Order: sequence, then C-alpha cells, then structure tokens
Amino acid sequence: MKRYTIIILIILFFSGSINAQKIQIALLKYNGGGDWYANPTSLPNLIAFCNQNLGTDLSEDNSTVEAGNQEIFNYPFVHLTGHGNVIFSMQEAENLRNYLIAGGFLHIDDNYGLDKYIRPQMKKVFPELDFVELPFDHPIYHQKYDFPKGLPKIHEHDDKPPQGFGLIYENRLLCFYTYECDLGDGWEDYEIHKDSKETRINALKMGANIIQYVFME
Repeated sequence: MKRYTIIILIILFFSGSINAQKIQIALLKYNGGGDWYANPTSLPNLIAFCNQNLGTDLSEDNSTVEAGNQEIFNYPFVHLTGHGNVIFSMQEAENLRNYLIAGGFLHIDDNYGLDKYIRPQMKKVFPELDFVELPFDHPIYHQKYDFPKGLPKIHEHDDKPPQGFGLIYENRLLCFYTYECDLGDGWEDYEIHKDSKETRINALKMGANIIQYVFME
C-alpha cells in the first residue's frame, strides 16, 4: 500500500526534485449513478488559476481515480462533485479512509442535490467522525485570498447561505465539504453558466485557497 506516497510527493514537489512529472490532482469517480463527471472544465480552470496566481506547478491535466483504486495514493488532492447518488462499497470506504489518514485530502463540492447522499457514505469512511462547520476564522478562508465571511455564494439553489464543513481527524482537516455554494460551477468556462466575472473570480480564489491550504499549510 502506498501509504506514504502522498507525503513524499509533496516534499519532492516543494524541494524542486520533481521535474519530469508534475503533480496531478484528481477527480473522484464513484458508483451509484450520480454524475461524478459534472463540471468537466472546472478543475483545468482551477489548476491554471493556481499555477498563474499561486506559483504552483501542477499538471495542467487532472486525472480521474476510483475510490477503491490504490492509484488514489498518487494524488495529494482529490475532488468529488455531482448532483445525485453516491455509493461507496466497504472496500472503497476503507481505501478512501486509508488514503485520507495517510495524508491525502478530499474536497467535496455539492453541485446541488448531493448532500443527502454523500453524508451517509462519508459515515462509512469515518464512522467516528461528524462533519463540523468550520468557523469563518479557519485558515482555509485566509490563505492568499481573504474570505472573512466564509464561502462565496456562487449559485442560489435553495437560497440558503453557503457552508463549509470539515472532517477533522487527529487535529487535521482531511475533508472539506462545500455546501450550498457550488464552487465547481464557478470554476467552469464562462459559456457554460454565464456567471459574472466577479462571481467566477471569487470561486477561483476560494478554490485556490483550498489548494494552498492543502499543499502549503
């Protein structure tokens, strides 16, 4: 099992020892019928924004990885999105748990309708943990870009305030769940949702904060 691959990759990344192969971030593919493949332009746009504005050197092409695949240990940052059903088998839940405990990070972005499905599945992964709402003074909101009121509201959906929830294991945030926010839609190409420039920039800035928190904290 590649339990330490994630930490080694990050160390090499910031020491300049990785040249030929850049670090990739990955989109999580899951079973259950939900559209795990939603927002196909979001991660490439976020990567480009981070490389330009944070000075990261992430691979321009994100990868796709399944929850139960050992290859997940090759990706320090994994993104999950969608609107519908999510199902983790017990093997997938165990693999995802091992990945996160080993140093990996999962960002879950509710693309509207995901909440009732993802919460019980993450309970399979960490039965002992509950999602807790992160306070507005949490460092994830205050990296390069300052969000004193927490997550920006990208799409209205149910007109509820956006909330950022976390799973915290041994004092480490290893899963960040953005709810009633829809960051991924804001990362997409303008032509898809036609959000304002300000809305899209706010979404990308918050996404960059998440990346910076994961790689540089």
